[in-house]
Amino acid sequence: MSLRIVFMGTPQYGVPSLEALIAAGYDVVGVFCQPDKPSGRGHKVIACPVKQCAQQHGIPVFQPQKTRVDGVEPLKQLAPDLCVTAAFGHILSQEVLDIPKIGTVNVHASLLPKYRGSAPVNWALMMGETVTGVTTMLTDRGMDTGDILMTRAVEIDPQEDAGMLTERLASVGAELLIETLRAIERGDCPRIKQNEEEATYYPLLKKETGIMDLGQTAVHLANQVRGLSPRPGAYIGEYKILWAEPEEWEGTETAGTILKADPKQGLLVRAGEGALRIVRLQAPGGKVMDARDYLRGHRMEAGTLIVPERVDG
Repeated sequence: MSLRIVFMGTPQYGVPSLEALIAAGYDVVGVFCQPDKPSGRGHKVIACPVKQCAQQHGIPVFQPQKTRVDGVEPLKQLAPDLCVTAAFGHILSQEVLDIPKIGTVNVHASLLPKYRGSAPVNWALMMGETVTGVTTMLTDRGMDTGDILMTRAVEIDPQEDAGMLTERLASVGAELLIETLRAIERGDCPRIKQNEEEATYYPLLKKETGIMDLGQTAVHLANQVRGLSPRPGAYIGEYKILWAEPEEWEGTETAGTILKADPKQGLLVRAGEGALRIVRLQAPGGKVMDARDYLRGHRMEAGTLIVPERVDG
């Protein structure tokens, strides 16, 4: 008899796991996701990717404001054997965790106990990691502190940004989820307590996270751009930077000085150590462009600061 599963997720990251459950023949009796929100320039209310996927498969969708408040009764009525979460975005209370008979399995996009929190892919890239992965864990009341079930390591491609890596890890996570559930059904799934001494936690991404301090090293800045691209984005002044690469540079210029700026040589800016080659950017109200293409229609002066100093007075 197939497990009765309630799936909880919101963004695209959760879709491969939901589709994998359906394809594997599990009885997905309901899907929980966050309430629809306005998005984009037109502020249209659009269903999240997980909701769209559930509707395509005819699975009932529940969108509580707070699962621990208005999600408890609907979840009890569904009587799941197991809950599965993948980037759901709600903290689950003990009351909620006690409802599924077996427990709640989370598909987390890091090699726990490293990179706990809501943005593990972004922070792994910003911290310059070359390897990350996915962990299936048994959820408890803590923030990604539950027992580890299975892990799968993934090498990070130097040309991957957060969007690309998240997409790849979502697929890896879906495979690992099915492997984990099969082991649970057989009764031989490993269960390992996390080593708190090795744990790292990184906070929710805020707008301030994307503000680039050009006094930092070029390597640090390039990692910041990778980790925040395509969303929420890294910014130099009002310019959104989508891709940048560090280069060696010996000189005494002030950090933030434009070193090169023309369609042939591209855009190179002095960092606190080395120089940052800005490859793709987006000006306010404009579209994403190759920096060289942008410079064909917009003049920047070498020797000036890319963000002029403010003069208070």
